[in-house]
Amino acid sequence: MDFEINQLLFAFLLTLFAGLSTGIGSAIALLARRTNTRFLTLALGFSAGVMIYVSFVEIFQEARVLLIADQGEVWGNWYAVLAFFGGILLIALIDKLIPGLENPHEMRRIEDLSAEQKEKYKLKRIGILTAVAIAIHNFPEGLATFTAALDDPTLGIAIAVAIAIHNIPEGIAISAPIFYATGSRKKAFWLSFSSGLAEPIGAIIGFLILMPFMNAVLYGVLFAVTAGIMVFISLDELLPAAEEYGEHHLAIYGLIAGMAVMALSLLLVLV
Repeated sequence: MDFEINQLLFAFLLTLFAGLSTGIGSAIALLARRTNTRFLTLALGFSAGVMIYVSFVEIFQEARVLLIADQGEVWGNWYAVLAFFGGILLIALIDKLIPGLENPHEMRRIEDLSAEQKEKYKLKRIGILTAVAIAIHNFPEGLATFTAALDDPTLGIAIAVAIAIHNIPEGIAISAPIFYATGSRKKAFWLSFSSGLAEPIGAIIGFLILMPFMNAVLYGVLFAVTAGIMVFISLDELLPAAEEYGEHHLAIYGLIAGMAVMALSLLLVLV
């Protein structure tokens, strides 16, 4: 498939926005004395609602359409379903291989770090482990945003916003321990902010590797894998974190609001 420079630039900027939103979380961690749990609960629930709705209603259905058109109804559906659960398996394995203490998806409040934990977080160790963990986690997320934006800009924007919200707590989880280890807000912020670059860089590298092979089947598989990844992240990370940060009903209200906003945005495209 051939893409215009404007398409590639737009997709890249969206992915960059999603990745660098870790800086927002970093700023929250470094400027606030306590975590705004109600805001984070609603935001995480909202992000989960957007990602779940768009995954099932839009991304997975698009994958089915592409694969069925090329492979026929039976095998097209089989490939779509296998790719969907393959995406879930991929991100589950990634989460399993990264220790919880160093995993930036393991949510922690700023004020919950004990003196012993603060001592453990030495800059060199946590910096390397965090960078590796984020690079691994953000690669599929960046590629998902990038490829979706190339195929459908509106869908790309929705995914980018959802992932950006999801990346904010990561910024908190990264910058807080680094600040406690070094005493430097500047170092904590810039390391957290820069770590978000792994997402657009991963998207570009992944796209360049796959570009020679881009066709309807590969696009369909990528979309189905993306849907699986986003559903897993929502159910395994976003909703449990929302519950942990605040009230159960706030998380559900955020979830429903995210679904409603995503549904409305898709309907407005049809007008």
